[in-house]
Amino acid sequence: MGSPKLATLVSLLPSFALFTVLSVIIPLGAIPACASTLEAQALLKWKSSLQNQNQPTSSLSTWTLPSQNATEFNPTAASPCGWYGISCNVAGSVIGINLTSSNIRGTLDEFPFSSLPYLTYIDVYINELFGGVPPKIGLLTNLTYLDLSFNHLSGIIPREIGDLTKLEVLHLLSNKLNGSIPGEIGQLRMLNELALYSNQLDGSLPSSLGNLSSLARLYIYNNSFSGSIPLELGNLTNLEEIYMDTNHLTGPIPPPFGKLMKLRELHVFDNELTGSIPPELGNLRLLRRLSLYYNNLTGSIPSTLGNLTDLTLFYLYGNQLSGNIPDELGNLRAMLELDLTQNQLTGPIPPSLGNLTELQYLFLSSNRLSSSIPGSLGKLRAMVTLYMSGNQLTGPIPFSFGNLTRLVNLSLANNQLSGRWPTEGFSNTSLSMIALSYNKFEGPLPLPSPSTSYYSIRNNKIEGKISSSICIATHLSILLLSNNSLTGSLPECLSNSVIGLLVLNLRSNRLSGTIPVRFLLRSSLRTLDLSQNQFEGTLPRSLVNCKNLEVLDFSNNKIEDNFPAWLGTLPELKVLILRSNNFKGHLDFPMVAHLFPKLHILDISDNNFAGPLPANLIGKLHGMMNIQIGQEVQDKSSLYMRQVSSTMTYSDSVAVIIKGNEIRLERILTIFTTLDLSLNSFEGNIPNVIGHLYSLIGLNLSHNHLTGSIPPIIGNLTNLEWLDLSSNKLSGRIPRELGDLAFLEYLNLSENQLTGRIPQDKQLSTFTSDSFRGNMGLYGMPLQNTSLDDAQSLPPPPTFFQEDSTKERTSWFEWKVVGIGYVSGIVIGISMAYISWETGRPKWLARKVRRMERRGAKWMKKPKRKAVKFHGGR
Repeated sequence: MGSPKLATLVSLLPSFALFTVLSVIIPLGAIPACASTLEAQALLKWKSSLQNQNQPTSSLSTWTLPSQNATEFNPTAASPCGWYGISCNVAGSVIGINLTSSNIRGTLDEFPFSSLPYLTYIDVYINELFGGVPPKIGLLTNLTYLDLSFNHLSGIIPREIGDLTKLEVLHLLSNKLNGSIPGEIGQLRMLNELALYSNQLDGSLPSSLGNLSSLARLYIYNNSFSGSIPLELGNLTNLEEIYMDTNHLTGPIPPPFGKLMKLRELHVFDNELTGSIPPELGNLRLLRRLSLYYNNLTGSIPSTLGNLTDLTLFYLYGNQLSGNIPDELGNLRAMLELDLTQNQLTGPIPPSLGNLTELQYLFLSSNRLSSSIPGSLGKLRAMVTLYMSGNQLTGPIPFSFGNLTRLVNLSLANNQLSGRWPTEGFSNTSLSMIALSYNKFEGPLPLPSPSTSYYSIRNNKIEGKISSSICIATHLSILLLSNNSLTGSLPECLSNSVIGLLVLNLRSNRLSGTIPVRFLLRSSLRTLDLSQNQFEGTLPRSLVNCKNLEVLDFSNNKIEDNFPAWLGTLPELKVLILRSNNFKGHLDFPMVAHLFPKLHILDISDNNFAGPLPANLIGKLHGMMNIQIGQEVQDKSSLYMRQVSSTMTYSDSVAVIIKGNEIRLERILTIFTTLDLSLNSFEGNIPNVIGHLYSLIGLNLSHNHLTGSIPPIIGNLTNLEWLDLSSNKLSGRIPRELGDLAFLEYLNLSENQLTGRIPQDKQLSTFTSDSFRGNMGLYGMPLQNTSLDDAQSLPPPPTFFQEDSTKERTSWFEWKVVGIGYVSGIVIGISMAYISWETGRPKWLARKVRRMERRGAKWMKKPKRKAVKFHGGR
């Protein structure tokens, strides 16, 4: 949209010139002293009410009258015509006030509306006026131009505004005005431009707007107007621009809009409009920009829109439109931007779109388009951005795409496209963003362009080695090659800081060898995911140079090493997953003040760790103790962990294990906190310090050799959603404090040596017998043995690890876990739409996820935590 201010000023230049000429050629002695003095005194009264205009440097410093002690009366000095911002007519009366950007602070309450009968022009654009618009403004019956925009005015628009019947321009935009538009505004039949946008106006639009027969430009966007668009607006045949977007308007787009033959711009996006797009809009042959996006429009795209041959911008995204894309859109040869994303469009992409040779931006994503991509799109040589992701497109990429030499952004992800790319791939292009993920592409990995900053070809059938030539992309920020069949080693150049990678995700391939030992200083790397490969050897200590690292996932490899305590010096590390490797040894930590200061997801399960649980480590996990520190609620605008590059945003993800099934959570809530030490050989007591991890949501210590009692201090973990202590050697009674865990939905204490009655109050009474079975001395509901006498001696649980044997290194999904099953990893942290797994979505998990997101949103808005109830010692 062009600036209404600029357009209006250009149209009024002759008037400004007249003001200037008159102020110069009028003989000073001809100014009636009495009238001028009265107007001057009235204006000075308003000046005295302002808050910042008494300083010598103020913009109104010239607004003064001569001292009454002067020996000679000077009528010129007594006139305001020479004052800053004042214009006068030949008779010496004030006809114009222009105080644009003059640092005026105050109200209009003392403005001399009744003392300036000849005033035709007021412009106080960009100042600091506050208070309301006085009803006395209706006294300025000769006013043709009124601009009070970009101030802090509040209250309603007075109905007396309708008395300004000579008004041609009314600008009240960017204030804090509220209430509805008064119906009296329909009396302004000479009005050419009405700009009320960016206020707090509401209510329905008055039908009297249809009386503004001279109106050419209507700007009422970014308010809270509701109700339907008046049909009477179709009578305004002089309208050239309509901006009524970003409101709450409902109902259909009025078919009478098809009569607005002078219309060049129509913007009604971001409302709640329903119904179909009127075919009558095809009559608007002068229309250049049409934006109907983010509404609830249904039906098909009218073929009559193919008549809009001057159209350069056409946005329909975010509706519920269906049917085919009409071939007639191929007639819109002036088109520069076409966006039909997020609808329900079906059928093939019409080859006629290849006629739009001026087209620079084409967005067809998130529809149901099918068939192959037409080769005619290769004629769109001006194309800069092409998005067709999230459809059902099949077949290979047309060879003619090689003609798109200006293409910068290409997204074909989430389709069923197939075929091979040549090895040189995109190396001869200027592509900055390449998104080809979730298709059926095969063959060797195509090389990116030297200009590429985002490259994703994950979830395809790409095979072979990663060539070191991939590092020709020296601007690469995000590289996503996961879920393919890549083999060989990891090129050392990918760990070189010269490339500037933010995200490197090679998960779920067949990569092998050792991880490169050189991660250079000043590395930009924030996310490194090498999980589910066949890497071996030790972790490279040069990772400590990657001071920006937030996510490290080495799970499901063959790494043999001690616990990498040296990673604790990384100041931003939030997620560390070492699950299912050959890590070993005791977890002994130095008594240092800061170690893993922001870590809030730690999974070292399914390794060979032994000895006591690492109390020193647990005591340093401040990211699990304090929500503000661990989750940075006050610093993050998003609920989810993500990495942002110059072109794209990457959402961090994590794999979780639930009852032997792997679930990939494609987004991680920033408030999500979990600790998984299961499937190791830890022994001894559960340390009390674990009860200080107040923001912990998931805790899994199962399948170890832990002894002693369950510490009551676990009752401090009031955010806990699941707790698994199964398959250990825990003894004693179940502490009643566990009943205070109001959010606890999953509890597994099975296969231990617990005794006594199961507490029946609060949360503990909600669990089934599976949570408690395999404990010889336990009794009470929900177990069948309801008393101590009924308690039967059960055989000891099968030992998961033999003391003198080595754990077989196979996929632990093959292990058969007794009882309710092994539960590990992260249960919550993402919308259900982002969960992918093989066995469906249980209702309990769906409820858990939605509740976690609600809790996360509340925490984001309210960073202060409620007081927690403490149990036990420290």
